[in-house]
Amino acid sequence: MDKKVPVLVTGGAGYIGSHAVLALKDAGWDVAVIDNLVTGFAFAVPDDVPLYEGDIEDGALLARIFAERGIKAIMHFAGSIIVPESVENPLKYYHNNTAKSRALIEAAVKGGVEHVIFSSTAATYGIPQVPRVTEDTPKAPINPYGMSKLMTEIMLGDVAAAHPINYCALRYFNVAGADPQGRTGQSTAGATHLIKVAVEAALGKRESVSVFGTDFDTPDGTGVRDYIHVSDLAQAHVLALEHLIANPRESLTMNCGYGQGFSVLQVLDAVDRVTNMTINRVMGPRRAGDPDSLVSDNSRIKATLPWVPNYADLEVMVAHALGWERRLTQLRAD
Repeated sequence: MDKKVPVLVTGGAGYIGSHAVLALKDAGWDVAVIDNLVTGFAFAVPDDVPLYEGDIEDGALLARIFAERGIKAIMHFAGSIIVPESVENPLKYYHNNTAKSRALIEAAVKGGVEHVIFSSTAATYGIPQVPRVTEDTPKAPINPYGMSKLMTEIMLGDVAAAHPINYCALRYFNVAGADPQGRTGQSTAGATHLIKVAVEAALGKRESVSVFGTDFDTPDGTGVRDYIHVSDLAQAHVLALEHLIANPRESLTMNCGYGQGFSVLQVLDAVDRVTNMTINRVMGPRRAGDPDSLVSDNSRIKATLPWVPNYADLEVMVAHALGWERRLTQLRAD
């Protein structure tokens, strides 16, 4: 039996964090959540998981949680994630994603936390010049969101070299889908994730889906991205934590994607098939800084962890997102 330690999930009431809480809980880990509920939802946290409403910048609160729960590991999801907003309001992103991460890491060192799993991003690569990015592809973020995450990766590396703590930075590609059992999903109003937007349109919550750019250097002219099911991503976090515990002197940085790209139009076609309807598409100009294609080379995570994705199918991701969107309508009506 793998050694299990008490885990604090920051941002555990948010989209990806709430799936990580379920993955940990389902595997028998002792879990607690801290979330300021600015973009998270208390209903996304299971009733039997302690939820501390507060901020990861609050050192006194963190010290209390670490002591009360005996926390030895942190999964860090708390942060801001909207790329265009980061360009308009960079200081918000350097505060929420970098300065607050520094405060969290400082509290972790003081509190004797031994392992940190960090929610990083493929945005650290900027606009890569290769068809598939490896972890060693040059990091050249083109927006404050990507830079704020890269700065936290660098901080973790320096802290792990100086203190008895190890970490895993997981660089996500495009996260999609929802818990197959319908327990949680993407609940944020005005979310920008393509599959979320498309299923909202399919259910009449939006009039159309905007397609940003039809002149990319891709087979159909629309941007190509690597989509990963949120439950497979959550499972990768649990396996990464097991690896850190088993290898306390080792730290890791790994891509989280399936290594397969789909264009915007391919995704919308999949939504049309799953819903048996045609979503209204509005073609528009590309957004500044959008790469033509961003697809992972996931060979490192597959070589390092016993990670076997269960939901690597575009239509399955769409179906789960659609199911959650219907459930969300019901939750908000009750």
